[in-house]
Amino acid sequence: MILLFRFVILALIIYLIYIAVKFILDPKRKLESAHEQKHFFFYDNPDNIRKNFLITYEGVMFEGEKYLGTTDRAFEVVSIFIFPHNTDLLQGLSYEDFLFIENEVKLRYPNAVIDWKSPIKELIERNRKKEK
Repeated sequence: MILLFRFVILALIIYLIYIAVKFILDPKRKLESAHEQKHFFFYDNPDNIRKNFLITYEGVMFEGEKYLGTTDRAFEVVSIFIFPHNTDLLQGLSYEDFLFIENEVKLRYPNAVIDWKSPIKELIERNRKKEK
């Protein structure tokens, strides 16, 4: 009976350690932590096209909708629409910040055309015209 009790306690300890490690390594928790600390974090499931990705940057949460299409060789993500969850928090972000976000998305989806929601779209278009 004592041996069975020790086995149950050992199994419970192993289970608690497993739950703690799973919690610490959870990407959703890392996203929330980065958002609170105003760091950059890219949360995505690249295997699931239907699931949008989330980006946190400088305390602003962005969501990206992925759209599947054809390229020369395969079906891939060809269009991405990015929008902020709260436009009031965009204050202080510059054109270079949005270029950084675009570059990070392009690293993961190189064949995608990135489109932004207003007012970010207008800022990017104005600055791209100035660069030309």
